[in-house]
Amino acid sequence: MTLRPVLPLLIALGIAPAALAAEARFIFVGEASENGSAVYEEHHRVTGECRDGRWRPSTHSVDYRRPGQNDAFATKSLDYRHSPLRPKMTFEQPDFNELITITQPDETSLDIRWQTPSGDSESFQTAFDESVVIDAGFDNLVRRHWDRVTRDESVDFRFLAPTRGEHYAFIMEPAQTDRTDAEHTVTIRPSGMVLRFLVDPITLGYDASGALTDYIGLGNIRKSDETNYTVHIRYTVSERPDCELTP
Repeated sequence: MTLRPVLPLLIALGIAPAALAAEARFIFVGEASENGSAVYEEHHRVTGECRDGRWRPSTHSVDYRRPGQNDAFATKSLDYRHSPLRPKMTFEQPDFNELITITQPDETSLDIRWQTPSGDSESFQTAFDESVVIDAGFDNLVRRHWDRVTRDESVDFRFLAPTRGEHYAFIMEPAQTDRTDAEHTVTIRPSGMVLRFLVDPITLGYDASGALTDYIGLGNIRKSDETNYTVHIRYTVSERPDCELTP
């Protein structure tokens, strides 16, 4: 007996097999400002499934648009199916001829390719372990440790700097700020003394359900060949999965 003919009968009877998960979407927009002036928008579309009542992301696309424009000037795609913390990633910003790709060719290494704004090409092979987080995987890291976030406890992890081909020790810890109305606020910053003087912390705000509301810090969109925008991004959710975002 195959699953296909049995499935419609189970659904008709209101008996959903526990192993089956519902497809779902998580759609939100971030409005980025620098020094109070709007500079760009992030249009996020995450697909995934509700499994055992919990959100499990699969793929994530981001279109970056100038305020009032419909065309994207930069794009990013992430694939969480191998790991929610270490997604496969492609980021492209054609205005600066920049392209970054991150893949995992095996169980112990990351492959990073970077086409730089100057026209050069760089490539790195970087070893990793389970503590390493890539790009928007930090959002899933926060939700994975939601019990600690809501108890104002810290979390140690390592964050990948793809243009350096290395990951560094970071800490996520509770924060207080009057710049957001978020239910929960954390910062992520380097835990090493030297890097702490060179890299400013990033502040993240979350609502009570675990949805990102604010990002304050250095963004990944270039302002020039040498600098990126430092932004406050405020997020608005237009569609969320019909299950819990947090574990």
